[in-house]
Amino acid sequence: MAGGVRRRVVVIGGGIAGLAAAHRLRERAPHLDVVLFDQGDRPGGKLRTVELAGGPVERGAESFLSGDPAGGPSAAVRLAEQVGLGDAIVHPATSKATVAVDGGLHDLPPGTLMGIPVDTDPAQHPDLHPDLPGSGPLLRPGEDVTVGGLVRPRRGDLVVDRFVEPLLGGVYAGRADRLSLRMALPALADAAERSDTLTGAVRSALAARRSTPGAPVFSTVQGGMSRLVDAIAATLPDVRLGLPVRELRRHGTGWRLTVGSTRDASTVDADGVVLAVPATPAARLLSTVDGLAGVPLGYASVALVALALPATKLPELSGFLVPATDGFAVKAVTFFDQKWSHLRRPGLTLVRASVGRAGDEHQLQRTDPDLLDLVRDEVARLLGVDRLPDPVDAAVFRWGGGLPQYEPHHRDRVAALRAALTAHPAITVAGAAYDGVGIPACVTSGWTAADTLLEALEG
Repeated sequence: MAGGVRRRVVVIGGGIAGLAAAHRLRERAPHLDVVLFDQGDRPGGKLRTVELAGGPVERGAESFLSGDPAGGPSAAVRLAEQVGLGDAIVHPATSKATVAVDGGLHDLPPGTLMGIPVDTDPAQHPDLHPDLPGSGPLLRPGEDVTVGGLVRPRRGDLVVDRFVEPLLGGVYAGRADRLSLRMALPALADAAERSDTLTGAVRSALAARRSTPGAPVFSTVQGGMSRLVDAIAATLPDVRLGLPVRELRRHGTGWRLTVGSTRDASTVDADGVVLAVPATPAARLLSTVDGLAGVPLGYASVALVALALPATKLPELSGFLVPATDGFAVKAVTFFDQKWSHLRRPGLTLVRASVGRAGDEHQLQRTDPDLLDLVRDEVARLLGVDRLPDPVDAAVFRWGGGLPQYEPHHRDRVAALRAALTAHPAITVAGAAYDGVGIPACVTSGWTAADTLLEALEG
C-alpha cells in the first residue's frame, strides 16, 4: 500500500476457476481490493442448478472428483470446505456404469485406466493385440501424442472405439485420435516415459493413484452446484455482473481495463489481472498487450437433455456410455436418482443424456423438441425397450463451444504463454483452457494463478 491507496487486482471471468482465484486472493491478501468481472447475469459459468419437475437438476457438471493424485481431498472438496459446505458434500449411491455395445450394456474390463485394460492375456481377451516390449520407453521425455496414437497399436481398435473413446467422450466430448495424451491422461504419459510396454505403463499409472480403498471417487454438493457457486461468491466483496471486459492495456506499472457495452464503456485500473475466460476471449484481450498471442484451442459443443419421467424401472446403474462407432447421437446417459440418493423423488425417475462429440455437432442443430424426441428414442433403443413414458417435465441445456479439445503439445503452448506473461506487470491465466477440464482442475488452476499473481505483486 502506497500513500494509503489500496492496490487492486481484477479477476476477469466468474466461472469456477475465476471464483477460486478471487477467493484465494481474498484469503491470502486481505490488504488487496479484489474485483471480479463477469459478463453473465450470475457467476458460476457452466455450474448452475435449475428446477425440473419441482426439484433441482444441473445444467452442467453434476459432480467432481473426491480425491487428488497425492491421496488427499481434491481441490473442489477443499474449496467447498473452506466456504462452509463440508457437511453438504455427498457421494453417489452407486457409481457402477457400463458401455452400450452389441445391443446390450456391458461392464468395462476390470483393471482399466480410462478404458485401457491392464490384462492382455489372449485367453481372457482374444481381440486384444499382444503387448510386445519395444526397444525403449514408449515416450521420450516431454514427447506428446494422441491417446489413440499410444493405445491403438498396442491394444487395437476394439479397445479404443468401444471403451477408451466413450470415456473420453463423456469427459471431453473428444476423440481419442485427436486428444493430447498428456492432457487427458497425464499419469499414463509420465509412466510411458519409464516403460517399454503399455501394460507396464498402465500398471504404473494405476499404482501411482494413492486413493484409499473403498473411498468414493465422486462427490457433489447437496442442494446443487449453484449452492457452491453462491457460497464462494458470498465471500467476495466486489462481484460485478453483466459487464464484459472489452479491452486490456498496459497502464503505467499496471493495467487499464475497458469494461461494459460499447455505448456505455468505462475504465478500471488494476495492479494485477487474472484472466479466467476461455481461450478465444483471452487471446483477444491479450492481443492488445504488445501483440501477445493466446493459446490456440478448439472447443466442442454439447447439449444435455434432462427428463423427469413417471417412475420407471431402469438397470441398477449410475448410467452408461455409448461409443461413437454405434451411430447414436447420445454419448452418455446418467440415471440421476439412482446415482444420487438425495435427488430421489416419489413417483419420478430422473435421466440426463449428453449429445455432441467433437466433429459431430450437426446433431445439435436440431430444435429442442426434435432433440428431446431423438434422445427419448435413442435411450429407449439402448435400453432395449419400445419407448420411454412421456416425461412429466424436460429441458435441454446447450453449451456451445463448451469443452476444450487439447491437441498434442498443448502443455508446451500454455507454458510458452505463461513464460511470455512474466515480462509484463502481474498478469496470469487460469481455467480449463490451460490446465484441464473438471472442477478440481479448474479450482487448482485458479489457485495457482492467484499465487503466481501475488508473487509478482510482491516481487
